[in-house]
Amino acid sequence: MQRSLILMACLAATGALGQDLPSALTDDDFRPVREDEARLGQLLFYDPILSGNRSVSCGTCHHPTFGTGDGLSLGMGDGGIGLGPKRVADPDNMPEQRIPRNAPGLWNLGAHEFTVLFHDGRIEVDLDRPGGLRTPLDADMVTGFASLLSAQTMFPVLSPDEMAGHYSENDVSQAVRRGVITGQDGAWDIIARRVADVPAYVDAFIAVYEDIEEPAQIGFADISNAIAAFMEWEWRSDNAPFDAVLRKEATLPEPAATGMKLFYGEAGCASCHSGPFLTDHDFHAMGAPQIGPGKAARFESHARDEGRFRVTGDPADLYAFRTPSLRNVALTAPYGHAGAHSDLRAFVQAHLDPVAGLRGYDLTFATLPTLPVDDTRGLADSDAIAAAVSVTQARITNEDVTALIAFLDALTDPGAVEGRLGVPETVPSGLPVDQP
Repeated sequence: MQRSLILMACLAATGALGQDLPSALTDDDFRPVREDEARLGQLLFYDPILSGNRSVSCGTCHHPTFGTGDGLSLGMGDGGIGLGPKRVADPDNMPEQRIPRNAPGLWNLGAHEFTVLFHDGRIEVDLDRPGGLRTPLDADMVTGFASLLSAQTMFPVLSPDEMAGHYSENDVSQAVRRGVITGQDGAWDIIARRVADVPAYVDAFIAVYEDIEEPAQIGFADISNAIAAFMEWEWRSDNAPFDAVLRKEATLPEPAATGMKLFYGEAGCASCHSGPFLTDHDFHAMGAPQIGPGKAARFESHARDEGRFRVTGDPADLYAFRTPSLRNVALTAPYGHAGAHSDLRAFVQAHLDPVAGLRGYDLTFATLPTLPVDDTRGLADSDAIAAAVSVTQARITNEDVTALIAFLDALTDPGAVEGRLGVPETVPSGLPVDQP
């Protein structure tokens, strides 16, 4: 009887929404993952051996303590010391600039539905391309990836600001500087050889992959596949209070229930944040403020980030960025492609009226470690960003915003946050592991 009443309440709540709720997630929405492969990937994810100077791991910028991000608006990879908001510049190896974009959360990225990644979508599934993927390397992209997520891991290690290091600091950065990425003695090969020189990793790769019988057979695609398996295993998120609603097992308490009605109704959030992962995987100009160095080439002097336009060249894509999933969004601050807002409520308010948000933006809204750079240059493009805004202002009250925040809190999955494997105390290379 009680379960029937719950079901009736759920159905009644759903009927009051402007849009239907998505279907509940099932195992069919995700790739199957082997635990032994995930355990190997866990060690590689947290091992600084993959970075040029052996000082930065994937976990440095994507740590579970900070919702699989780094808690910073714009992070510091190579040249930084410490973890999260406590990270500071190394005076003996000062970063040239901040990482140009905010470190996104890693929740559910291995689900079948995710066919495009990065803020600008510069890698995506494309069955007409070699290996079924379109990437910045185009035809030069190597094959052997088990998934799009696996391919994604191959690019942070090439970034001077993230993991490679700068210019002549190490063999990886030198290869990147020369444009030697693939093939023998390319940047990926150098990193793979480092891993293959560690006996514990060799034993693990041989145990996990049937086609690997000796160190020389370990390639960077194999490393990427293992890391992707770990991310899929560790950060699958499908058991938040909202999921209980989708499974028609429970209702949300107030004010989260009201927030859900607003989200799927007059606030218009679900027009972009649709589906079970709360993203349409499309690109929209939402008027997010531009701070930091922008996405400029080293020889360019501007601090713009033109978003999807950098990939397509289509003027309609100017200042458009990929719609992020809102799973565990309450944990993934700061927000926006440049992390311009550290507070979720302030971000939501600016999001509902982007032009006003741009006009009223102040750099104190961000979380930025001290670095002797001008982080405000990109704000000079605010008028152009405002002109590109593609959404209609939603007129709702402060009480409505409070309800929306309560609904967003209901997207937090406690089990996913805790993780399945966690952060290892040590890694086979013997290098230090970033710990909270």
